[in-house]
Amino acid sequence: MSTASPAAPAQDELSYASARGRWVLLATVLGSAMASIDATVVGIALPAIGKDFHASLSTLQWVVTAYTLTLAGLLLLAGSLGDRYGRKKIFLIGVVWFALASVLCGIAPNAPVLIAARAVQGIFYINLPLAILVVAVSLRHVPESVDPQETGTLDYPGAVLVTLGLIGLTYGLINGSAVGWTNPGSLIALIAGVVLLAAFILWERRAPEPLLPLSLFSSLQFTAANVLTFVVYGALGGILFLLPLQLEQVSGYTPLEAGVALLPVTVIMLLLSARSGALAARIGPRLQMSVGPLVIGVGFFLFARIGPSAGPSGNYVTEVLPAVLVFGFGLAINVAPLTSTVLAAAPAENAGMASAVNNDVARAAGLIAVAVLPAAAGLTGSSYLHPEEFSAGFRTASFISGALCLLAGVLAVLTIRNPRRAAAPAAEPVSQFHCGLDAPPPAPVPAPQPAAGATGR
Repeated sequence: MSTASPAAPAQDELSYASARGRWVLLATVLGSAMASIDATVVGIALPAIGKDFHASLSTLQWVVTAYTLTLAGLLLLAGSLGDRYGRKKIFLIGVVWFALASVLCGIAPNAPVLIAARAVQGIFYINLPLAILVVAVSLRHVPESVDPQETGTLDYPGAVLVTLGLIGLTYGLINGSAVGWTNPGSLIALIAGVVLLAAFILWERRAPEPLLPLSLFSSLQFTAANVLTFVVYGALGGILFLLPLQLEQVSGYTPLEAGVALLPVTVIMLLLSARSGALAARIGPRLQMSVGPLVIGVGFFLFARIGPSAGPSGNYVTEVLPAVLVFGFGLAINVAPLTSTVLAAAPAENAGMASAVNNDVARAAGLIAVAVLPAAAGLTGSSYLHPEEFSAGFRTASFISGALCLLAGVLAVLTIRNPRRAAAPAAEPVSQFHCGLDAPPPAPVPAPQPAAGATGR
């Protein structure tokens, strides 16, 4: 791993084996952990937030989507800012910003303030000690790095268009489900969102330094992988928004018990993701990208079995755990091959951008699913406060999400292709030396000849 530019001194180069490299890795892991913990804690805190602020389901949707909106809209721009002005600098700005907004979330007196703080952050007080540690480690051990080739103009118009477009689309979807699809405010927001997103695509086609290089989508493999990402992560984001409400409001779990309920998924991913990636490298990604969504879909169908009980001890082993295990295995089968396929489908010099685009697609999918899935399942208003009504809607949402994943599996069969294997070399004397991939094959090494004048006995 190296963060040094070609002109940087040799001592700035990093490796995982070096002490400095391990400090950089620690800062990266802790920074990512802030976002992961935030998403988990917000999910399990939704019932408490709803009760404290007497919030409707649409308000809870905004608590989640306010964060995802700005993340999806500005993710690519943030990467460009890091390349231009320094990745360490932008990273630290983001961590401090995240921490300050966490304070605002924690002291929010009402739902509108909480939603506004979520738009610039992610969660609450739990992030503060992590943020302090990340800043301390980064200032002391993380070197600065920039991309010396990043000299063009930043695509601020593209960032504005995509962010406003997502805001309009999300507002229209959430408001439409709450007050009716014929409501003028909902219709105007939906139309404006679609128009702005279309304008974003048109702008990206002619922008000198586009935020989203549309040329990446000339690869059918890249496009197909991102379509699969959108479908699977949309289903995933929607159901994980509703699951904590189901566990706490219907099954009687405490917030802590609801959070621990999904812990087996993390264990499965840690144990199997690397092996899944290695298998895909050997046999190609098509099989796993086809089977994985099917297994995830079965897990979502099993989520539909979760219902009222005397508490978590009454239904975890029989209802929740089977669904969690199947869901976790499906993720382990699918995630690593999906990521590697996206990266392999893009030119090597665009690997970073390809990864960022795929991440953004996943975020946008979750954003739209949180806005759409509850309404599609018949969940609106204060329905989450009525266990029987919410449980029926959650069952419907589980079936919808499962069906979407089955569709993704079929799409993978039809669109994903394994890379061609290199042709076997012709039988010829083989050298004990090896060459670079772009070099011609080495000449065979001649057998040793006896020295002049030597005689054999």
